[in-house]
Formats: sequence, C-alpha cells, structure tokens
Amino acid sequence: MAAGCARTPKPQAPHPAATAKSSALRVLPLVPLPASLERHDGAFTITPKTTLSVASQDAAVQRSARQLAELVRRSTGITLASAPPGAAADGAISLRLDDQQKSLGAEGYELTIAPQSVSLTAATPAGLFYGVQTIRQLLPASSEYEAVLFQEPRPATLPALHIRDWPRFAWRGAMLDVARHFFSVEDVERYVDLLALHKMNRLHLHLADDQGWRIEIKKWPGLTTKGGQSEVGGTPGGFYTQAQFAGLVSYAADRFVTIVPEIDLPGHTNAALSSYPELNCNGVAPSPRFDTEVGYSSLCVDKDVTYTFIDDVVGEIAALTPGPYFHAGGDEVKTLTPEQYKKFIERVQTIVQAHGKQMIGWDEIAATSLHLSSIVQHWRPDAAKSEISRAPKLILSPADRAYIDMKYDDETALGLKWAALIPLKNAYEWNPATLVPGAAADAVLGVEAALWSETLANMRDVEFLAFPRLAAIAEVAWSPQERRDWDDFRARVGAQAPRWTALGVNFFRAPEIEWAR
Repeated sequence: MAAGCARTPKPQAPHPAATAKSSALRVLPLVPLPASLERHDGAFTITPKTTLSVASQDAAVQRSARQLAELVRRSTGITLASAPPGAAADGAISLRLDDQQKSLGAEGYELTIAPQSVSLTAATPAGLFYGVQTIRQLLPASSEYEAVLFQEPRPATLPALHIRDWPRFAWRGAMLDVARHFFSVEDVERYVDLLALHKMNRLHLHLADDQGWRIEIKKWPGLTTKGGQSEVGGTPGGFYTQAQFAGLVSYAADRFVTIVPEIDLPGHTNAALSSYPELNCNGVAPSPRFDTEVGYSSLCVDKDVTYTFIDDVVGEIAALTPGPYFHAGGDEVKTLTPEQYKKFIERVQTIVQAHGKQMIGWDEIAATSLHLSSIVQHWRPDAAKSEISRAPKLILSPADRAYIDMKYDDETALGLKWAALIPLKNAYEWNPATLVPGAAADAVLGVEAALWSETLANMRDVEFLAFPRLAAIAEVAWSPQERRDWDDFRARVGAQAPRWTALGVNFFRAPEIEWAR
C-alpha cells in the first residue's frame, strides 16, 4: 500500500439495531450518515452549569474544543466552564483521546449523548474533530451565526444517542477550479470550512489552465505577471503568492483537509505557453486565451527546457505542500501522438517522485506505465474500464455523477451539461465499489467531486452548483453503502437548510427535497 493512501481499517460490524432505517433516525440532521447510530430516550440539556472537559493538550484537540465551545456560545449564549479531566461526569461534555478506539481507524470516533453527560472519544485528533462536526449538526442552526446576542442564556438540547462512526473511504475530496475563474484566499478558506463540516478531507486545487496560472513560481515569474492576469471572459484574473498558498495549506490542515495542488500538463497550458516562448516548439508565444475550448495547447515535449520548467514548478509547489500528492493533469491532450504522450507522462511521473510526491493524473494516464504509488483519477464515463481497472490506485470522479459543475436540469442558469444533467438523486445514487469492474477492492482510495469554473464568477455561483450535491458526494464517500438510502437522505439533507442559511450558503433548493425552515 502506498504511503499516505491506506484505506481506513474496517471495524467490527455494528449492532443490528444501528443499521435499521427507522423513522426516528430520519429526523436527525446528520450528513453524512454515521456508520452506526442508536437512538435512546431523553436528551442532554446544555445549561449555564454545563462544563467542558478536554483530556489532552494536543493543539488540534484544543482547536476542536474551542470550536465546540464557540458553537455552544453562539446557539445558547452560554460560555462553557472548563472542568479538569476525570471530574464528575454529570453535566459535562468531555473530549478524550483513547487508544482503545483504534478499531475505528484514523478518522473514526465514538459519541455518547446521555441525559447526564456527553462523551466524545477517538484514537486521533482527526476523529475528535469529526465527532465535533457531528455535535455541531445536532446543535441549533443559530450556532452558525457569528453575531447572535442573547439577553440571557437559553438552554439547548442534544438528543440521547450512541454513535460509532468511521469513513468508508480514506479519500473524500472536492476539486475547485481556480484557473478558469480565480477565487481569493478567503473564498478558498470558506470552501475548506464547508468541506470540513461535511467530513471531507481533500481539496484538490486546479491551479493552472489555458486561461490562467494561479500560483507564484519564483524561478518563472512571468507565469503570474503575465499568465496570471486573465480568466475566462477576459476579466482580470489573479494568483496566490507562495506565502498565501502556504497559508491556505496550513488553514486547511487545521481542519484536517489536505490540499492537493494540480498543474495540468502537458495540455491545458496556454497560460504558460503565452508567458514563455521557449516552452513552445516554434519559440513563439501564443496570445492569451479567454474562451473555454480545450485540447489545442501542449508544452513542447521534445525540448529539454520543458522538463527544467516542470522540475522547477513541481519543486517549488512540493516545498509548499506537506501532503504527499501532486496532481499532474494529463487530460485532453489532442496534439501529441500516443507515444509522445506516454513518454511525457512517464518522465513527469519520475520528476514528481524525485520531489517526494505521489503523482495523480486524470484517467488518460492509465494508458501509460505507472509506478505503484501513482494514482489515476477516473472521470470519463466512457473510458475503457479494462484499462482503468489496472491502475495501481483510483480516485473516482465520474463526470455524470460527481462533476458538480453540471446543470441540475435544463432550466439551471449556471453550469454545463456535456457530461449529463445531474439532479441531486443522480449525485447520490451510485456505488463507488462497482463503478470500475475488475478493479481491486483496495485500489479505490475514494471519491472526489469536481467543480470546474467556466461559468462560475464568484463564490455564490460555486455554492449554488455545489450544494446540495456536495453533501450527497460526502455521504457517498463516508457512509457504508448498505446504510445509504435516498428517501432517508432526502429528509436529512432537507434538514440542513437552516444551517446552510445561517452560514450564508447559496444552495439550490432542489424541488425533490422538502426543505426545513
């Protein structure tokens, strides 16, 4: 198993009661659905006497505790007093690392809400973080408003229950295209926050394309001073300095989200080609492009300077990105012969490895000779499954299910429809385990929702196409297949409306959902 790609260990089977799809479970506003959940009688009431006990000085655990305390304060006006670990449990909310929870894997947790106390335990800080997100969804939606003021504290209740939860897949991702249209640091941080709320743990940033180059490369400054100034439609673009990008990586890591940088190669490179003539076979820089055509551009794969360029780019980005991955694109290359393409990908793969990263590429790279550590991201519904099934590792982003830049229906103003119209049900009802017949069970790392930005000029546009479908993909990636049910999901996602509204999310009110007020 490649480093950084281990699947979450499968814990013991849950109690049969946990898998029953009773009407009582459907009203809990939890997305994604926990692996094992039992309801009990009663509720825990948060009052001014409630305390918070945190049995760890780990910085990440302390961050999760502070987040929980702030959510409680916003929703109740109550500031939780600290209680020492091991103090009397009555009236306490406790967070604790526990090695005995290792059976739940690196991201699992156990949550027990009883009338007298709340106990959250996990083997890792990540597990406690995801347990806090579950408590967050059980708190009143007013916890999401930053400026709520109370004349006096008001109690809030949490339903009595027992949850043992762990993710189905280690890779639960979302891709945001910041190249076709540029999005600010603050925009990306907001997207990270929304991913974390739904227990997603990868943010794949598409940092370069024909229309713009979005990250500073010190050895090749023209990439941003020239190639970073445009975007689709000819409006001003933008780019991240290396300090800004490092800040994004750190911000995401604090929320257990790994940034996956992508520089698409050798195609989708007009922004680079227009910045540096020597990257073109004829030595002439093409004009910048502001349209949405694909397949016409390529680095000159026979020039040595091309590989110096790639080595410099990969090296500088790798140094800013502690995560183990570098996405090298490889899609929609129409100007090279199959042999040229194969030699290029295999050479780039070696460069990426030399900088200590695993190469990821779109599913066209499956036709090349890949190292065991390399990862294929499957996106073309009509791609040869026999070829893709041989990939060492797979991320699944089927365009007719997980490309959430597609329109919901023919009436949707934003988005495209070349892959399919994708209503919410279609984004939800598919099984990653059966998508690629013949693929080894341990080859599938997980699922990623891709959001391309040809028609998206701002974060309101992003959120409109992302939600509620991103919540559906989050559940596909987290929850056991046998636990998932469309009617059950419809009720739970509808209950998210007050929380998303409080967060200011511009979500699409899918007509098949009864949205809570």
